[in-house]
Amino acid sequence: MAAKLKKGDTVVVLTGKDKGKQGEISSVSPKAGKAVVDGVNIAIRHTKQSAGSQGGRIPKAMPIDLSNLALLDKNGKATRVGFREEDGKKIRFAKTTGEAI
Repeated sequence: MAAKLKKGDTVVVLTGKDKGKQGEISSVSPKAGKAVVDGVNIAIRHTKQSAGSQGGRIPKAMPIDLSNLALLDKNGKATRVGFREEDGKKIRFAKTTGEAI
């Protein structure tokens, strides 16, 4: 099945403690059904100092379920993603505007 949300997409959080926040997807794990969004679902990780990095309390974006995310269309509104074929290629489009993504 084709991915509705991909790395680099701008999304909005639909539910949870970060509801309404927007961000860009930095990584997607389709098998787990989760994505990491910049600035959303931040947790504090306590890390030990090593030769390459400073230790301490480091804020880190944790994965969030794909079902809790919606793609933003060109108007800045949450939209669902559909698929259609154009010129023999399968493309994603925003259901609200009908525009290709």
